[in-house]
Amino acid sequence: MHNKMSAVAAPLRVGIVGCGNISSNHLQAYAEVDGAEVIGVCDVDIARARMTATNWNIEHAVDSVEALLALDLEMISICTPHPTHEAVAIAAAAAGVHVLCEKPIAVDIASAQRMVDACAAAGVKLGVLFQRRFWPAAQQLRSLIDDGTLGEPKLGHVAVQLYRAPEYYAADAWRGTWDADGGGVLMTQAIHYLDLLQWYMGPVAQVYGRINTYKHGDNIDVEDSATAVLQFSSGAMATVNATTATDPGLGVQIRLTGSTGATAELTEFPEGTDGRLTIRTVEDRIDATLGHPADQYPNIDLAQINGGLIAHHQAQIVQFVEAVRDDRAPAVTGTDATNALRILLAIYHSAQTNKPVDFAPLPAAPQVPDEMLDRLDIAATPLAR
Repeated sequence: MHNKMSAVAAPLRVGIVGCGNISSNHLQAYAEVDGAEVIGVCDVDIARARMTATNWNIEHAVDSVEALLALDLEMISICTPHPTHEAVAIAAAAAGVHVLCEKPIAVDIASAQRMVDACAAAGVKLGVLFQRRFWPAAQQLRSLIDDGTLGEPKLGHVAVQLYRAPEYYAADAWRGTWDADGGGVLMTQAIHYLDLLQWYMGPVAQVYGRINTYKHGDNIDVEDSATAVLQFSSGAMATVNATTATDPGLGVQIRLTGSTGATAELTEFPEGTDGRLTIRTVEDRIDATLGHPADQYPNIDLAQINGGLIAHHQAQIVQFVEAVRDDRAPAVTGTDATNALRILLAIYHSAQTNKPVDFAPLPAAPQVPDEMLDRLDIAATPLAR
C-alpha cells in the first residue's frame, strides 16, 4: 500500500481508535502538537465516540475502524483494550496509515510480530507508547550510560510498588482478566519499567520469575504481584519486584550500578509524577534527594495518574509525528515494544513451569568449585523452624 505522506506541510490527519480513559491523554497531547490534527474518533460505543467528538470539537465520530480509515487518515492512535491492537494496526497498515499504539503492543508475541511485519511491509511507521522514556530524568540516566559515567550497566533493580483499589478493577469488565487484559501488574503497569530496564541494560538472555495474587483475588483472575531475575546478553543481572497490592503505594524505583562502580536511581513517586534522579554516586560521595516526601499523598486515582503523564505523551507524539515527516524510526519501535512484552511473558511462562526461559546463550560466569557441592546439597537438610 502507498504511504500517504506528502511533501505539503499540512497537519497530519489523525484518527483515534477507542475513547476510554487513556484516549484523553492522546486528545490533550494532539491539541498541543503542531503538525497533527485529530479529525475523527472511533469507538464501538457510538454514543461515547460522539460525546468525545463533541467535547474535543472533532469533526467525525464513527463506530468502526473501517469508517475511521475511510476519512483519508495519515496516522492513528490505538487506545483500545490490549488484545484488539493487532486487528486495528493491520487494518491501518493495509490502508497506508501510520500507527501509534498504546502499550502493551499486544498480549502475545505472534500477534506483536504480525503488527511489526504488516507495518514494515506497508512502509508505515509503528510506534508504541512508553512515555516514561521521555521523562527528563529518564533521558538523563540514559546519558549517564552513554557518556561513560556509569559505564556498562551491570546490576539493576526495579521495584514497582503500586496501589490499586478494588474499584479500579470493577470499573471495566475487561480489567484483571487473562482473555481481555492479558495479565495483571506485569502487563498493565510493570511493562513500562521493563521497557526502561531493557533500554538501559540491553537485550535479555534469560528470565526466571514467579507470580502470585495477594490482595485482589476477589476481583481479578490474574496476578497482582510478581518477582523475577533477569540475565542480559552482556552478562548483567537485574531483579524485578512488582505489585498493585501496596497500601499506601510507594511508586517505582529503578536502580542501576555500572562497570565504573557508579550507581544511579530513578524514582517515580507518587505514581504518574515525573521520574527524578533520587540517588547518584559521584566519585566518593552520594548525591541523594528524598524519594518519598511526606507532603505527597501516595494513593492517587487513575485520572490523576494519567493526567500527570500527558506532557510525556505529548513529547512522544511530537517525536512520532517528526519521525513520520522525516522518515526516521520512532523513539520506541514495534520491535522495542515486542521485546518488553517478551520479557513479561517469559516471567509468566517461568512461573508456570518453574524453569528459566532462555532467549540467548548466557555469557561465561564464575563457576562454583566442585568441593562446594556437598555444601550445596541443601535438599538433604531441613529448613530450621
